[in-house]
Amino acid sequence: MISVHNVSLQYGKRVLFDEVNIKFTEGNCYGVIGANGAGKSTFLKILAGDIDPNSGNVKLEQGKRMAVLRQNHFEFDEMTVLNTVLMGHTELWAIMNAKNEIYMKDPFTEADGIKASELEAEFAEMDGWNAESDAATLLGGLGIETEKHDRLLKDLNGNEKVRVLLAQALFGNPDLLILDEPTNDLDMNTIAWLEDFLLSFKNTVIVVSHDRHFLDTVCTNIADIDFGKIKVFTGSYTFWYESSQLALKQKQNQNKKAEDKKKELQDFISRFSANASKSKQASSRKKLLEKINVDDIEASTRKYPAIIFNQNREAGDQILHATNLSKSLDGKTLFKNFNINVTKGDKIAVISDNSMATTSLFQILVGELEADSGEFNFGQTITTSYLPNENEHFFQSDYSLIDWLRQFSEEKDEVYIRGFLGKMLFSGEESLKQCNVLSGGEKVRCMTSRMMLVGANLLILDEPTNHLDLESIQAFNNALIKFPGTVLFTSHDHEFTQTVANRVVELTPNGCIDKACTFDEFLNDPKVKAQKEELV
Repeated sequence: MISVHNVSLQYGKRVLFDEVNIKFTEGNCYGVIGANGAGKSTFLKILAGDIDPNSGNVKLEQGKRMAVLRQNHFEFDEMTVLNTVLMGHTELWAIMNAKNEIYMKDPFTEADGIKASELEAEFAEMDGWNAESDAATLLGGLGIETEKHDRLLKDLNGNEKVRVLLAQALFGNPDLLILDEPTNDLDMNTIAWLEDFLLSFKNTVIVVSHDRHFLDTVCTNIADIDFGKIKVFTGSYTFWYESSQLALKQKQNQNKKAEDKKKELQDFISRFSANASKSKQASSRKKLLEKINVDDIEASTRKYPAIIFNQNREAGDQILHATNLSKSLDGKTLFKNFNINVTKGDKIAVISDNSMATTSLFQILVGELEADSGEFNFGQTITTSYLPNENEHFFQSDYSLIDWLRQFSEEKDEVYIRGFLGKMLFSGEESLKQCNVLSGGEKVRCMTSRMMLVGANLLILDEPTNHLDLESIQAFNNALIKFPGTVLFTSHDHEFTQTVANRVVELTPNGCIDKACTFDEFLNDPKVKAQKEELV
């Protein structure tokens, strides 16, 4: 389908890719992974022809059409929403425009009639008569209401623009689909719709995403960028992660016999093959996994942060009690009648169709916002630590990371402070960086260091995985699973929510739903669905 031959790319002394050779075959979905800065988005741009490598080339099979999710949200501002989607099929869009130009000619000659007839035939062959309805269906699936289809793209908000550009990429059944972070700014329902779309998509997909559940659901292969090379592994992200961790563990265990190592890896592959039979891509993925050679499994060189949340004091039985909390914003109700009695060890996923509802609730609980009505109180033994979604105001100074973190610590010793920064991969010169030049992911890691310093027994987390790479998300996920205290959190990361939460609370403008269960159980419970319908 598309092949990469001896591609190299270097910026100054920094080598991103060194003679990369890889072939992406028809009918597979490839998840491209790599640490922050490894070059995932750059690689997709090379495939799309937006960046030229220093050497080597990319070859798309003749006659095949490529579609790319564009990140420039202003490129189509003067186009209508529907036309923006139609432009995703460049050949069809060109024929539509050529037809219109001919029919507007005056006088309309015999030659024009012949040309128009030829264009009409091409138009019909491309299923052009169904193009507008197909585009509208895509927009509807992505949550763009029909009444917005004739608006200019500039009149939509940022989240809606992202969805229109995603519809543009998906439109027209391209042979090759390249998607860079397609789940950004999508809610869980829309992500589920996209997963179903890609599962039924018969052609080739190459995708970068930090959403592990999404990668596990749609990917047949993982393309791992490491040391300037790209190696393709069969299976989902979780299979790649767990197999690489097992290989690393075996590598560290020098005394284990080779035969024992091989059997352990073979047992691991068999277990995953059995689990694959339960997935949506059951038959194809199971067959692929059964063909894996043990020698193909290698240890990853990734560095994972050491996120460890310890309680300085164990909580008593009284954690948090809230009665009839309500909040509105600009005359619109975010949530009302929030009643909860949090018990020791609860890990509660707070969800809502409106992210402002969850953020406002957390801000009320930490004293940053006043509720419209209701009351709440924490137990006397409770200490809280809050990770906000917006953290920019924490990083306005030119402090080094050491001085930045020191201001939140009772213990001022530099070695002590460096220890917490080191756990979050800020070691050596990295710990001397100025805090006002950090990336989004680096800021979240700093905020996580700050949380670990506190030693709280109740964590309140607003979208903790935002801006983090897969390694940091995995480490954060594991840390919360192991944390012995209580957690209130919201996250659009399905895997994160499913593996951490033992209780789910949904906020709505007309009331709340509270159920002790996993996230998947909550989503599939018919009683919960009925209760939600009553509240709408």
